[in-house]
Amino acid sequence: MGNSYAGQLRTTRFEEVLHNSIEASLRSNIVVPRPVFSQLFLEAEEPLAHNGRTENDAEDDEDGSESNSPPIPYQMKPPPEGCCTTDGFCQAGRDLRLSSLASDSLDVSPGFMLIGLKSPSLPDSLLVGAVDHRFLPDERGHNALLGFSGNCIGCGEKGFRYFTDFANHINLKLSTQPKKQKHLKFHLYRNNQGVLVKGAPICWRGHDGRIRQMSSSLSELHATSDERPSSVALMRSSHAAGSYTAASHANAVPQISDTPHPLPNGIIPASSIAQAVINHSGPGRPSATGMQTNAGPPKKRHKGWSPESGANSLSENTGKAPPSSSVLPSSTVITNGARLDASATLCCSQRSSTTLSPSGLSVAVPDQLLHTCGLKPVIFKGHGPLPQLTGNFNEVLISSLLQSCYLSSQTLPRVYQHYGPSPIQPLSTEMQILLTVYYLVQLGPEQVPLIEDLEQIFMRSWRESHLSEIRHNQQPQTPASQGRHYGIEAPPTLPGLPQHLGLAPQQPLTPSQLPWLAQLAASSCGEGVVVLGEHVGSLAQGLQQMFSKLMEGRFKNTNYIVVIVTASGHETQSCVVVTGKHQCRALAENMFSPNEGLREINYQLSSGEAQELIQFCSSLGQDGDMDSLLDSATLDNNEPSPLSSSQESTEEKSVKNTHSPKASHSPKDRVLTPKETCSEFSVEWRDIRPIQLAVARKLLSHVCAIADSSTQNLDLVSFDRVSFLILVPPSEVTFQQTVLHLWSSGVLQELGTLEQECVSQRQAERYVVKMDQSAQVRVDSLIQEAHSNSYTLYILVHDHAHWDISSASYYSTDSGLGLVDQLLNSRKVRDAPNILILHVTSFPFALQTQFTRISPYNEIHWPSSFSNDVDLYHERTCYFGVSELLESTRSGSSLPLMRCDSSFESMASALEERFPKLHSAVIRTTVLIHHYCAALMAVSGRIGGSHNLHKHTSVETLGIVQALLSAAQQCPAHHGHMILLRIPSLALAAWAHRRLSRVRRQLGLEESFEIILGNPSQPLNIGHSFIDQIKLWLKIQEADWVPRTYLELEALPCILILSGSEPQGESLPRSLKYCDLRVISCSYLQRTTVEQELGLAAYLLKTESRSPHNPGPGSDLLESDAEKLSSTDIEEEESQENESSPVSSNQPNQSSPDVGTLDPFPTQSSTSTSPNVPKSTMDTIPPPSQAQTQPPAQSSSQSFLYPQLSLHHPSQSLTQTYSLAQPIFQPLAQTNSQPYFQTLPQHQVSHPPPQPLAPVVRPRRHPSKSTSSSSSSPRASSPHLSCSWARGVSRPPSVLLPRSLYDIITANDGSGLPRCTSFLPHMSVAWASSFRPLLSKMMTCTEQSLYYRQWTVPRPYHMDSNNRTEGRSDNFHPRRLLLSGPPQVGKTGAYLHFLGILSRMLIRLMEVDIYNEEEIHFSVQKDGVQYNPANALWPDPDVVKTLPFDYTVHDPKYDDISLVYCPGYKPASDANPVHQEDVCLRRRTTRIKLSKYAAFNTYHHCEQCHLYLGFNPRYQIYESTLHAFTFTHLLLGEEIQLYFIIPKSKEHYFSFNQPGGQLEGMRLPLAADRSPDCIKSPIFTPTTGRHEHGLFNLYHAMDGASHLHILVIKEYEMAVYKKYWPNHILLVLPPVFNGAGIGAAHFLIKELSYHNLELERTRRQEGSGPTGDVWPFIILADDSCVMWNAVDFDARNGPVEHGASLKQVLQHMEDCPHLAHYGLCGIRKWSSRVLTDPNTREPFSRGHLHDFLLLNVDRSQNVQYDQNRFTCHDVDFTLRLHSAGVLICRFNNFSVMKKQIAIGGYRTFIIKTKMTDVPTSVGPSQYVCAPDSKHLFLATPAQLLLEKYLQHTSHKLFPLSTKNYEHPVLSVDCYINLGPEVTVCFVSSRPHSVNICTTGLLFSGLLLCFADAFVTPSFLKKFTFLKGATLCVISADRSSLRQTVGRLELEEEWRFRLSDEFQTANAKEDRPLFFLTGKHI
Repeated sequence: MGNSYAGQLRTTRFEEVLHNSIEASLRSNIVVPRPVFSQLFLEAEEPLAHNGRTENDAEDDEDGSESNSPPIPYQMKPPPEGCCTTDGFCQAGRDLRLSSLASDSLDVSPGFMLIGLKSPSLPDSLLVGAVDHRFLPDERGHNALLGFSGNCIGCGEKGFRYFTDFANHINLKLSTQPKKQKHLKFHLYRNNQGVLVKGAPICWRGHDGRIRQMSSSLSELHATSDERPSSVALMRSSHAAGSYTAASHANAVPQISDTPHPLPNGIIPASSIAQAVINHSGPGRPSATGMQTNAGPPKKRHKGWSPESGANSLSENTGKAPPSSSVLPSSTVITNGARLDASATLCCSQRSSTTLSPSGLSVAVPDQLLHTCGLKPVIFKGHGPLPQLTGNFNEVLISSLLQSCYLSSQTLPRVYQHYGPSPIQPLSTEMQILLTVYYLVQLGPEQVPLIEDLEQIFMRSWRESHLSEIRHNQQPQTPASQGRHYGIEAPPTLPGLPQHLGLAPQQPLTPSQLPWLAQLAASSCGEGVVVLGEHVGSLAQGLQQMFSKLMEGRFKNTNYIVVIVTASGHETQSCVVVTGKHQCRALAENMFSPNEGLREINYQLSSGEAQELIQFCSSLGQDGDMDSLLDSATLDNNEPSPLSSSQESTEEKSVKNTHSPKASHSPKDRVLTPKETCSEFSVEWRDIRPIQLAVARKLLSHVCAIADSSTQNLDLVSFDRVSFLILVPPSEVTFQQTVLHLWSSGVLQELGTLEQECVSQRQAERYVVKMDQSAQVRVDSLIQEAHSNSYTLYILVHDHAHWDISSASYYSTDSGLGLVDQLLNSRKVRDAPNILILHVTSFPFALQTQFTRISPYNEIHWPSSFSNDVDLYHERTCYFGVSELLESTRSGSSLPLMRCDSSFESMASALEERFPKLHSAVIRTTVLIHHYCAALMAVSGRIGGSHNLHKHTSVETLGIVQALLSAAQQCPAHHGHMILLRIPSLALAAWAHRRLSRVRRQLGLEESFEIILGNPSQPLNIGHSFIDQIKLWLKIQEADWVPRTYLELEALPCILILSGSEPQGESLPRSLKYCDLRVISCSYLQRTTVEQELGLAAYLLKTESRSPHNPGPGSDLLESDAEKLSSTDIEEEESQENESSPVSSNQPNQSSPDVGTLDPFPTQSSTSTSPNVPKSTMDTIPPPSQAQTQPPAQSSSQSFLYPQLSLHHPSQSLTQTYSLAQPIFQPLAQTNSQPYFQTLPQHQVSHPPPQPLAPVVRPRRHPSKSTSSSSSSPRASSPHLSCSWARGVSRPPSVLLPRSLYDIITANDGSGLPRCTSFLPHMSVAWASSFRPLLSKMMTCTEQSLYYRQWTVPRPYHMDSNNRTEGRSDNFHPRRLLLSGPPQVGKTGAYLHFLGILSRMLIRLMEVDIYNEEEIHFSVQKDGVQYNPANALWPDPDVVKTLPFDYTVHDPKYDDISLVYCPGYKPASDANPVHQEDVCLRRRTTRIKLSKYAAFNTYHHCEQCHLYLGFNPRYQIYESTLHAFTFTHLLLGEEIQLYFIIPKSKEHYFSFNQPGGQLEGMRLPLAADRSPDCIKSPIFTPTTGRHEHGLFNLYHAMDGASHLHILVIKEYEMAVYKKYWPNHILLVLPPVFNGAGIGAAHFLIKELSYHNLELERTRRQEGSGPTGDVWPFIILADDSCVMWNAVDFDARNGPVEHGASLKQVLQHMEDCPHLAHYGLCGIRKWSSRVLTDPNTREPFSRGHLHDFLLLNVDRSQNVQYDQNRFTCHDVDFTLRLHSAGVLICRFNNFSVMKKQIAIGGYRTFIIKTKMTDVPTSVGPSQYVCAPDSKHLFLATPAQLLLEKYLQHTSHKLFPLSTKNYEHPVLSVDCYINLGPEVTVCFVSSRPHSVNICTTGLLFSGLLLCFADAFVTPSFLKKFTFLKGATLCVISADRSSLRQTVGRLELEEEWRFRLSDEFQTANAKEDRPLFFLTGKHI
């Protein structure tokens, strides 16, 4: 189709599939291309070509535009006759020339762009066309879809899918094949005057002027390998806090998504490793296609293939191992020369680099470079190709990171390309180099450059230079991402940059100006930065000069050397060489992946390279040798090298002996006496806090939202139980910790998995699995179980979800990576409808990318405890997290909880220079352990006082050890603190453990504290003496119990050495006092890495309430003078600390400025730390006088996602809120009206006198230290508590950090957030564009998630990287949730509780409220006759006729109606009458689980119901037709027209005069037909207001049997019922019945059925089909019938009722031998006590039937339902049917259960006035009025008003009848409810009717309702009335009322008054009813 494409697809298979898919799309008849292809941008890097040209250029030559070869002959299709063929006009004759259309208003379709076309016949003119932007290239010549889509601007014709057709239409008249590359030339835009003008040319070749200028740099970028992608910030910063504010975190290349594996020693030879580039063609629209191996030449469309490309691609693939992969291909990996032959390395390097370096340019690396200079220089490639390095190149490191930064900063998004009079230009090469020099100049001597800082400088400089264009362009074109607009804001002044360079100069910077400007900038820092720019003809020459001067020692004080080449007529070239020792070491170590760094450390330890360092550190100078001093203190002086891996040292043996059972015979091994117990210690494991309950409910609501959505991805109502599996990282402690929480939570008992009393938590282990190789079997088992148990909902909880997000396809199965992807993202899990995945993490960033599987609507963020100063959850705890730690660094007068140790850093830096070959982790760990050993020796007192050991350790370490040893001595139960020592390397951690254990043993401190090695892969190993102590504290009786989690080490004095490359979710006890992170790696500063290390110190502070008389320590005085403290008085310091521990109170805030306003960590104006403060181990609260002078607190970020702490200040009360509706990063800016006071760790200042401590407003109270439960604090934390643990639980731990990391995270970026928030979120993701905005302080958690979803993309080894292959933009897994919350906040407890409440909800969903009421008005039978055996199957008509008819209504729903008089019935003494409105509120129900034969509402969507509900593959879901059906009825006097809505799938139940023609009627079976899978009777269900809740899904109830089900609805509800029940047949009543009651519905159903019966009989007689008796029965079913039951008489213990299907019930009744004799059959209503009732032992009975009726429309044809009735219509119909002699039978061995549905139904009546539609409070006395009177008319049917009036006022209307059963009211031919106090005697006036004997019965009243001709005076004279009895005559109008009185001669016996005439309160147009009352004479 004329589109050039030079991309290479990953595989031939994918290439063919993609090619065919695009061809199919282009050939479709859809005008707009299908969206599935809109994201498929095919792009590849420009392959290296000869003579400066690319192969794309060669391809364009083939097109003929720049070729000397003769053009390909081409014959254009002749134009249609009569069309225009004039040049510049389209075939419709419309002008297309730009000169003619420049001022016209043109209609451009969305997504199309105006372009200018060149016509060979009009060389001076441009033609205007509109082309879909997706088929045009971006600014780099890439991302154009194959094919074409264009519209004609002239005539408006649209849909040209081929450029050939478009060229013909616009009369291009070409002699060659039309190609869009040759003729679509320019973008068009409107200038400021609104005139359409020519813009930038369309870049078909992938190079414009800018990028062509850097083609050599591109080639070099492809030809050399880069640092590993995992090292997000490969150049690290150590600059001081606040020195620089621009901090956008960039990775190796912001646009690189597929980078190669680094070399172990960081050396990057110039190898042929190409990099796939993620091009951001517009905000939020990236695409990534890497160059991969191709099996052969592509097809013609892919002409950018060369024979060499296959080999090159092969080497690329072999080098693309992920960062932590242990498999390194030898062809591309250059290892350390000490381990591999250098000659082989050199050969490999030369072989891979000679083909790509410029000919004749090479630089020889001097020998002995490392030995001479003590460093390995790092060369950052800049602009231009780097020359080949020869010689000793192993001692030089090469990085293309800077080059990638340059390229990304010059790749403008398309949105800025063509706006305005001229395109916005990126930064020039010269400006980039100059800005780089300025950035290097402003760095401190110990700072390491951060590439993200430089990138942000470039972005801000560019924005400043084009500020006006960006602002104008940003509003209409920058896309908002998923609901929020993240625009690019104008930055502040560039940091570290002269003010005049903040804005771009008016004149561009020329190459000749660059060298002297750069040297001028570098001169300001002396020798720190050197610029080699003059007399440098090439990069090779500059590098050669650099090496020479470096060897001569002339760069000893130089950190950076910038080489600039500005030769005339050539492109500007540059590179940066790092020569600072500290910077080179940091950069070299950054080139290791985390796993490689650990392997390097292991090698240095095992090879003995670190032995010299160990010996050096052991020396104490003049104080002797540490080992000698230790030997002098013990008899054991026999210690071989602790680092030897070939033998076991005595040190290790001694450690093993310490932990052996035999080593427990200690003097302290004794049971604590009562005097030695600690009453302040308690631990609670089952404590679930309110906020955890709230999160659990939030999770449940999201699950319900998935189920309620229209996607039907989760059918909750089909599940009856919950099962789960919790996946945790492969950490033994994390595994046992989760098991402990699960066991103690009670969830297993609640789910019915275990018995109520769990014997051991071992039983819970099968529900938790470590994500190692054993997980495969467990998950596969769960998948199989889920497949076989479709009624069980399985929850896969992926805890610590950020731990392994590697792609399974990228790693081998042996590596252990990609297991989560392999298991959770498998097709079996994804497609299983009953598996739901819950990801739980504190760091969700890696799961929030452009290709995430989790919908943003399925994210649950941990809520804030406060909203608008209201405590939402009434927590007794407050969460102290990372943001609170950051706040403590800003407190001016108190020692910050997070700090660095300057003395330790100084010693470590000195040793790093002394041992340049050793890894810094080895050096720092050795120094740290040396400090701990020296501190132990100093504090223990075992070493003579002549040795000044204090100077061989730091004050911080000395204070830590002092606190550790003294804490246990102050508590009678020896409770103490935990010291966390974080050492990532397992080898270093093991050495540290051995070393510290040996020193402890030699000092005799084995029983003072424990030293624990926290190896993730091993269980805890605790000494028996300490285990006995823990068991005593926790009151554990089990003999073999051992602690398995860190939480169980609560209050144990110990040093925990936590190893592992990263924490894996281990929770720490609240006795943690110090978190020593001084040796953690500073190389991998992704946001996740930093926050999870700091998250170890996250803490839950306990806040206890106090009475007003005990205000707590807020009013206590300091008990000692601060002046007596000194820098070495550690013991005195400890006592002060112990007496000033923080406590909390929840007193209300006072008005005094001294109370409640103190910042717990007061902010200081300076960001410098105080690591050398003498009292470095203490934390203190300043007096109020000091606190009031502090400035307002600055904002911070916690986890930096969860701001928690509320800080108050005198001048401005500040509160930080974390919620979905509030910003994530925000200043603490709200006030809590009822603060909880919290005093903080105290550090005594030396100058102020003792003053009362001001209470401090509580920190943000958030959930616990542990995950699902927390250790409780003592009753009240008081300064006078003897237990240091009790004082410490209300004090967060102190954190010690490396200085480089401390300086970074305590500094703020340009938005005011901590620097680390702008870091790349995770090593597995990359930034989508360098032109992204920074995170904002005002972002909520949801907005932050949307930010990462817009601006990050997964790398190829990320498990979500393949989630875009389906072509959809939202490949969200519908059953996947993400729960995120701060570290240690209580997420485990929340999701465990969620599992419990989810199980309860499923049980609740499977249960319904069934009416469970005993039948009413029963009296003891006088005769004990049993007419039928109890187990009789069917009734005998002859026997049934002998059964007495029971006139009394027994249905409990009719508890409030009038009794029907029956001679043999004796009513019981009645209680208070009940009003009908109260019945539904008090009716008794029982919760019963739905059976498999239940009827369901619209919320049920199981797989079996799909066809039933309309999901038929043969028909569309809404494919139904509307049919009219008309018949005439005598009672109505007119034709009745009904409408049937019949789905296509149900048309076979009806007959038509022709297919698709006029509806003739329903097909009915013959009475003789028998089918086991068919129900003969049509089912009619009248319903109103219950389109959602009506139980119309009878699929399960019918057990799959074929049946005809018709919903009878009102006309105004037709649309909504059709929407919810598209596959059901709907019978729509005429509009006149919209206000009618249930009587009208049953009347029309019955009459329609009889009419249809007659039609069917006629049709069969006229037709040729079988003849016989047509089945005359129909079923009238209520819409709340949910289940059916049958009585089993074969049970052992008597009759038992069990569930039965509706099919079984109906087939049994239809099979009744003499069913045609019955006019009406039914079943009883279910009651739990019915089988014990003697009145129901008869299997069949005669009486009233309700709710579920089998009606014989033939036998009952002469008795109709009263179409006017609203209430009691079934009672009235049954009485009239019985009086007509029709046989009625109830099957008592069957019952129907009715569900309580509070919505809709025919019993819902609204009485409202005529004036308004809102319900009005109108009393029953106002329902009637005198005729012709002024009265408030009601907008309610007259019949309903009359029935309601009689129900509520009949006790006044018939006063003699009230509670007088022996004298009932005579009601002729109808039954009307006169209220429960009045008895009604029903008689029929019809001849030969069956009535009760009324002889001798005196009636208290007479009711004549619409008396017809059968009622005569002689008939009335048969009855006798009491004197004063009441007469009530009801008629339709006043005239008929008078006629009735006259015709019946009522005036002879009844006295009437004019005032006794009434009418219903209806207007005349509403046809009111009239009635007349009178008294018997």
